[in-house]
Amino acid sequence: MTPPEPERGRVGVTVDGRVLTVSSLDKILFPATGTTKGEVLAYVAAVAPALLDQLADRPLTRVRWPHGTAGESFFEKNVPAGAPDWVRRVTLDSPGSRGAGDRVTYPLIDDLAGLTWVTNLGALELHVPQWRVAADGTPQPPDRLVVDLDPGAPAGLAECARVAILAREALARVGYVRTVPVTSGSKGMQLYAAPPGAIPATGDGSPREVAKAIAEDLERREPALVLSSMAKAKRPGKVFLDWSQNTPAKTTICPYSLRGKRDTPYVAAPRDWAEVEAAAEHGELWQATPEEVMARLSAEGDLMATLR
Repeated sequence: MTPPEPERGRVGVTVDGRVLTVSSLDKILFPATGTTKGEVLAYVAAVAPALLDQLADRPLTRVRWPHGTAGESFFEKNVPAGAPDWVRRVTLDSPGSRGAGDRVTYPLIDDLAGLTWVTNLGALELHVPQWRVAADGTPQPPDRLVVDLDPGAPAGLAECARVAILAREALARVGYVRTVPVTSGSKGMQLYAAPPGAIPATGDGSPREVAKAIAEDLERREPALVLSSMAKAKRPGKVFLDWSQNTPAKTTICPYSLRGKRDTPYVAAPRDWAEVEAAAEHGELWQATPEEVMARLSAEGDLMATLR
């Protein structure tokens, strides 16, 4: 990225050979830490190789905070007006159209220039499905399974770690032997798993049905810890194992994406199993900051790469 030339709060930058205009680099996006848009752009640039690997060929839904996390946010699926013409797009049926013919044109983010563009718009959270599109824009079968571990207070990350280990063992029994835990940057965790081979998008053997069966089995075996349904009255002290994230229409926070729901910046951060196991025993686990994630990538490499 070339050094910017300031002009009226907007600066021109060249990123990967593409000319972009970014603005308000000193705008505070996370009030508790005073984290600015410029610092958020620097984080995105630092983790770009790992983040882009997760975004590649996945239709991107963004959650935007144009005025920082102290202001209002909104979900955005369609490519907004004024988007650069070099941003790759794919047009798909809307998840909620139910045959009504509604279509959504999503961006596909391929490079640091695209990441810089969406980040400059205040897109702090990047959400993706568990499937990709082919070169012609055709949706492909899912390439991974994910379960979302959502704790109900007073349960927290220690309880999530215990459930993650149980889910890892259950997944291994049905062939999903490569797994990566991710602290969500919010309250809980996700657990990603690589399939044992080609898998259907729906029906028997699909990630949704596999995850549902595991959630229900773990609830039967550990009823004081695991919940397989979104029954709010039953949530306190338990971990909801959300298998429905594998429904083709749903999206999950992308690993390495920032979260925007707090006034302090945290990241959906891949973790080492050793620290999850230690947390299950001793209760020591935390949501990771951007600085921690950058340091981890430098020291450990991309833990999500094990799912390839």
